[in-house]
Parts: sequence; C-alpha cells; structure tokens
Amino acid sequence: MLKIYNTLSHKIEDFKPIKPSEVGYYSCGPTVYDYAHIGHARTFVFADILQRVLEFDGIRVKRVMNITDVGHLTSDADSGEDKMEKGAARENKTVWEIAEFYTEDFFQMLSKLNIKKPEIITKATDYVSAMIDLVKKLEKNGFTYKLPDGIYFDTSKLSDYGKLTGQSFGELQKTLRAGIRVEMVEGKKNPTDFALWKFTPEGVKRQMEWDSPWGKGFPGWHIECSAMSMEKLGETFDIHSGGVDHIPIHHTNEIAQSEAATGKKFVNYWIHGEHLLVDGKKMSKSLGNFYRVEDIEKKGFSALALRYLFLSASYRIQMNFTWKSLAGAQRAYDSIKYQVSSIKYKKDSQRTVLSSDKLKTIDELRAKFTEAINDDLNMPVAVSVVWETLKSNIPSADKYDLVMLFDEVLGLELGKLKVQSEKLKVPEEILQLAKKREQLRKEKKFKEADEVRKELEQRGYIVEDTSEASIIKAL
Repeated sequence: MLKIYNTLSHKIEDFKPIKPSEVGYYSCGPTVYDYAHIGHARTFVFADILQRVLEFDGIRVKRVMNITDVGHLTSDADSGEDKMEKGAARENKTVWEIAEFYTEDFFQMLSKLNIKKPEIITKATDYVSAMIDLVKKLEKNGFTYKLPDGIYFDTSKLSDYGKLTGQSFGELQKTLRAGIRVEMVEGKKNPTDFALWKFTPEGVKRQMEWDSPWGKGFPGWHIECSAMSMEKLGETFDIHSGGVDHIPIHHTNEIAQSEAATGKKFVNYWIHGEHLLVDGKKMSKSLGNFYRVEDIEKKGFSALALRYLFLSASYRIQMNFTWKSLAGAQRAYDSIKYQVSSIKYKKDSQRTVLSSDKLKTIDELRAKFTEAINDDLNMPVAVSVVWETLKSNIPSADKYDLVMLFDEVLGLELGKLKVQSEKLKVPEEILQLAKKREQLRKEKKFKEADEVRKELEQRGYIVEDTSEASIIKAL
C-alpha cells in the first residue's frame, strides 16, 4: 500500500483511492509563455514517478494536466500583465503563436525525460465556458463581489480558508501582504481575496478575451484549474500535485472556490514537490543560472542522467543542482546502462532451475523495491535496490528481468539500450583492447582481463563471449 505525505493533513497517510481500481489525478501543468527549465523538469519527473508507482501497484491512473495559455498574471496580487500577453509582446508574435510554440517545447522536454504524457491535456482557452459557469455558482452562493477590474472571491466567507497552508486566516493576510510584488488591487476586502474573472481595461484590446455575464474579459488563473479538473474528474477526486510554491496561493484558492461552489471536499490528497536550486540560488535569467534540458544536452549530458539525478533525492527535499552533481549522475547512469547491457547479452538462452537461496534473493529484492517506492516515493532507496540487484549472485536472466520491472517506475529506459549493427565499424583502439583482453584470458590473467573489459564498457562497448569467438557490440 502506498503511503504518501498529504499536504492537507500535514502527515504521511495510507493512500485510499475513491475507486479501488482507478485514481483521478490532476497535476498542474505549465504556463506556456516561455521555456520550461530544469526546475520545472524536476516537478514533472516527480509527478511522473507518482503515476508510475500507482500503476506499478496495479491501479489505473486517469491523469489530467492543464496547459495555462491565458489568465496567469505576473503578480500574486491579481495585478500586472497577463504572462501570455507579455510573452507575445516580447517576441512580437500573437498570443496563440506563443502558446503553440512553448507548448510544443514543453512536450519535447517531457519526451526527453521519458515522462509519460498525461491521458488528458486541458488547454485553458478551451474551457472558458466551464469557468464562467463555475463563477456563476460562486456568485449564486454569495462568495463573490465586484470591483472595477473584475469579479473577486471573498475569502472571509469561507471558515476554513487556507487550511492547506496550516496557517490561520489572520496569518495568511500578513504573509500575503509581505509577499506581494506590486501594490494590492484597490478595493479588495482582504489581501487573500482573488480574481475569478478579470475585465478587459477600457481602451485596451486584448488578444484573448471573452464575453461574460459581467463584461468582456478573461478568467483568473485559479478558476481555470478548478473548472478543468472537476470537468474531467468530478467534484471530488483523489490526487492533485504541483510545486510547493503553489501551496499558499494557487492551490489554496483552488480549494476555496471549488468547495464554496460544490459544498464538497475538492481533493483528498495534495502532494507537492520541493524547489530545485542551482548552485545554492534560485534559478534566474539575470543570475545566468537558468538552464533548460537542451542546455545540459549541449554540454554533453543526457536528459535521462538528469532524471537519474532527480531520483537521488526525496521529492520533498529541496535539491541543489550543480554541474558536478550532474556529472556524477551521468557516470552512475552510464554504469547502470553498461551493466544492464552486459547481463542482457550474457544471460543464458535457457533458464536454469534456481536454488531456494537465489529464489529467496529475488523475492527479497522485489519486496525491497516495492516497499521503497510505496514509502512516500523513496526513490533513493529504490535506485539502491537496482545496484544491489546488479551486484547480486542471481543469474543474469533474472537480474535483467528484475531491473526491467524496476525500470517501469524509474523510467530510465534501461530496456531501450541502443545496440548497433553487427557490421559496425569498430575503432582500431577498441579492437586492440579487445585483442589484449582475449590474450589475457588465454594466459588465465582474469583479473587483468576484467579490467580491460571495464575500460571497454566505459568507452561504450560490450564484449560478448561465445564458444567460437568474442563479439564486440556498441551501446
């Protein structure tokens, strides 16, 4: 059984889905006004791991992810520019062109990191009518008021507003006042009140605007996720995930408006991933430490080495990215690939009857891995079980099968190692190393021969020994 930290209860809980065989899961997606960076990558790897663990446990996952292509303002105070309009002005393109370009870039990043594409993708601009209907419900239930710039949610009318944060209503007012990046919208009753629908300013022609019962305008960012998630998963569903930065405002406001509209609990389990720092600092273009997956590839690292790095720490712990740590992850990932390739091509063509000790070892390794991933997604321990498996004395075929099973969760594509054609032109220095190894074996200098084998593997080649000859294969 999965045990997971629930931000709502502030403790680790046994996961109990609403339906025994299916989980409704909504994960916050990107605002597509700029490139996704490696901090975003960590959040989406964590969300992917959660889905994979649930599926490993035999549960079907109905996962929904939004694409925010309107309504996300540059300030937490419901003022400032719409990020999409700002992106369009920056690049002298239409908002629609900006959304299409950065959405495609985002999904390319997911593909490189072997992140499963959620079953359902919801673009905010496709669900504006559902958002308007949700605001109507809130208006009918007495939770809204009107200001010159839009329709707002009155947070003081909800007795448990802010329960996700663990702070009282008064504490939240102080926190928000301290964190607002620009002056608060004039007329707000409470600093925590937020926009449900924003009016198009007089004399301004927005590229994205819609007619509504309150006037021409566009939806607030928070209302979008509530409308889309409930449209696809129902008024109450199992899991909502995202980054910790969403806890105090975005996710708190999602809960408030959803529960005020329906009178029902919105989500049972709120699960959040911690921040990624770069060299101990927050990622920023101005600091020159804003990195995309494409940037790490340009430096000769693989995207899956970055995924491996993310698996080396708990999703609930703030992680510090350095090029040194990525280099270490690349070496470790390469080593796993070489070892998996080795057992893949050395495993017996026919399985032998296993001793009771080896059967017990296989069962213990499988149990240790299963326990780790279900222990609040303890991926560092899960990865250590892979290493333990590779070093164990069980037959190669069984090692390979176990690692393939584990990789269903890890997502490191260990079953897709690229082996080139037998007609591969092998560099002369590799051929000489292979000959040296063969000679050492004939001289029964097996330790030295094994060192040469390791050197070959580090260079990306595997030597497969047969009764007739040794065959060189490339990864």
